[in-house]
Amino acid sequence: MVDHVFVIRRHELTDVEWELLAPLIPSAGRGRPRAEDRRVINGMVYKIRTGVSWRDLPERYGPWKSVYTRFRRYAIDGVFTRALQQIQAQADAAGDIDWLVQIDSTIVRAHQHAAATGRKRGKHRTDEPDDHALGRSRGGLTTEIPLACDGRGRPLAVLLTPGQRHDGVCARPLPERIRVPRTGPRRPRCRPDHVIADKAYSSRGFRAYLRRRGIGHTIPEKNDQKMHRRNTVERCFNQLKGFRGIATRYEKTATSYEAAVTLASLLLWARSI
Repeated sequence: MVDHVFVIRRHELTDVEWELLAPLIPSAGRGRPRAEDRRVINGMVYKIRTGVSWRDLPERYGPWKSVYTRFRRYAIDGVFTRALQQIQAQADAAGDIDWLVQIDSTIVRAHQHAAATGRKRGKHRTDEPDDHALGRSRGGLTTEIPLACDGRGRPLAVLLTPGQRHDGVCARPLPERIRVPRTGPRRPRCRPDHVIADKAYSSRGFRAYLRRRGIGHTIPEKNDQKMHRRNTVERCFNQLKGFRGIATRYEKTATSYEAAVTLASLLLWARSI
């Protein structure tokens, strides 16, 4: 498919996806054309799709350092998070979000390059966790991704924790990350209609927390493994892990890796609308 400017290649945004995402990307400074924005965003998408190193980005995306610098700036500024919330808001306004929310987590292996976080004196950011969400488990260095998805298997909220951390630690923080803006003066929607989780989240404290918030829940007791519709969240994880840069963690910092997961989530939403 060819338009006036771009030849759309594999692992790049389609015209429809770019039309949806372009208004959500900060306007370029100093009069840079939008064409450059699309090229740079395509470079980021290519990177997380294929898992190549930043230095190995194809030349068609411009200097790799420019793409990386823009990605880091967007990661630190929360650009992808805000863009994801705006797409979710559009879906919610159209009644397209199924608020039967499922929560679970998955473990990803960290590449040896991700382990070299470079904690030099004076270089550590105060908003970065000391462990960069890297932990040691039986699989070596790993990161855990707790995730909440809607009833159609699209990410609503994600967290990063070290791989050895128990799922139950994120039971409360994960639902509290759900924040879908709504049109007009109304406050963002933060409360699911119902939450489905597995026995890792089965605790009296979490059940009481959900009841206080008026959220229905289906969580098996420790001796009850019967679950229904659990495959929805598993499909969500499978789609995210279709991005090689998500299935294996190559990013050194938690901020960058979370931004990569958020960008992948953004693309899943864009392709579902």
